Amino acid sequence: MTPSIDLRSDTVTRPTPAMRAAMAAAEVGDDVYGDDPTVNRLQSVLAERFGFPSGLFFPTGTQSNLAALMSHCGRGDEYLVGQDAHTYRYEQGGAAVLGSIQPQPLENERDGSISIERIARAIKPTDVHFTPTRLLALENTMGGRVLSPTYLAAATDFVHARGLSTHLDGARLFNAIVKLGSAERAAVAGFDSVSICLSKGLGAPAGSVLLGSRELIDAARRWRKALGGGMRQSGVLAAAGLYALEHHVSRLAEDHENAEYLAVGLRKLGLAVEPPQTNIVFVDIPTEEVSGLRAHLAERGILASIAPLTRLATHLDVPFGKIEAVLRAFREYPGWSRSLGAS
Repeated sequence: MTPSIDLRSDTVTRPTPAMRAAMAAAEVGDDVYGDDPTVNRLQSVLAERFGFPSGLFFPTGTQSNLAALMSHCGRGDEYLVGQDAHTYRYEQGGAAVLGSIQPQPLENERDGSISIERIARAIKPTDVHFTPTRLLALENTMGGRVLSPTYLAAATDFVHARGLSTHLDGARLFNAIVKLGSAERAAVAGFDSVSICLSKGLGAPAGSVLLGSRELIDAARRWRKALGGGMRQSGVLAAAGLYALEHHVSRLAEDHENAEYLAVGLRKLGLAVEPPQTNIVFVDIPTEEVSGLRAHLAERGILASIAPLTRLATHLDVPFGKIEAVLRAFREYPGWSRSLGAS
């Protein structure tokens, strides 16, 4: 059966008909020359909304983050980053491999933060034996968990006082904003650069925008070209981002509500479920049931990355009715009678 429900990630969404129409109608130009009016508008809109002087459109969040790290840090410099952060764990070590930047991974707390005490111990003294520490990179959200504004203010203030810069991987930043009900500029206060992804919860097919000072964005533009990210008539992608910013931000609350409903339903089966904060649900699956449950769901057109610790993501293409179908499929799985003692 062709899967009709995909819970693997919020990156699997498809452009809506209205988004496709906006893409088809996009006015375009050569963005390497800076001539694409739709890309320029997207960059300006996000820079204005978040209070930064400048912005730069990238095909991916991985490339946006890497260009930011390479613009903040020189060869042989170091950046501080969470052990579980995407820029360290899931982006092929690009900072080290391509930027000659040494990552200093630090343990994340359960809420996704890095304790300020741990950050303080990791900052290297000025000494010929050590790489200079230049940057603290944080991520919001972390595993669906929203970093508190109080923590973000304390962490960024602390490292700025120590002469470091700050970068925010805002892969699901709008999920954090909707969860907290915060103003957009307040959500990024204290950061010298922010990467905002458009292709996760917002539902665009591709694209991220890096925000920062004009000097940093000028440097990032050169790195983007070196990294192969200079696109031509990319306004067709930027138009999707503009449409998503106008129509898909507030509806993220639906994804959060659906995640909570899914978590409650799975918990009723006797499964251990971490209370979700946004659109990501973590559930423990008995190891002996992983392969059987995966096959059971696939037979019902449900695609999920079933593992002992399973991550399920709600998104634009999984409305409430499909959440009900997922719970029904979970309830019908016969393996629970042996592993959870259910009847």
